[in-house]
Amino acid sequence: MIDFRLNVSSGVPTYVQLVQQVRQAIRLGLLQPGDQLPTVKTVVTQLAINPNTVLKAYHELERDGLVEGRRGQGTFVSDRLPPVLATRNDALHDALTRWINQAREAGLSEDDIVALVVDTTRAVFAREIA
Repeated sequence: MIDFRLNVSSGVPTYVQLVQQVRQAIRLGLLQPGDQLPTVKTVVTQLAINPNTVLKAYHELERDGLVEGRRGQGTFVSDRLPPVLATRNDALHDALTRWINQAREAGLSEDDIVALVVDTTRAVFAREIA
């Protein structure tokens, strides 16, 4: 089961943070089809947030086909995940791990590496839009 964490200083809305964490957990294989998400009540209690915030996140995930609500049982990772999310990218993970190790050997800190990855990712996607 996923354990949600919030970054209140990020400027990212709470429900978006929840959605992003579920998507990431699915991508990384931490959540598998059939796994149950925490109940709304559990998330509300753990994070001290409004139940509507959790419901909004779960509805967005359901709309995207990532989870499905089962009346009286809870919310579960869908058995029909989009192919991109259902497929583990072990080769890419291994290549990225090697690159990160090279960056560390070159003297980059974790923050430097994250900043470089974010900047490069944004630049690549910006070119696709333009």
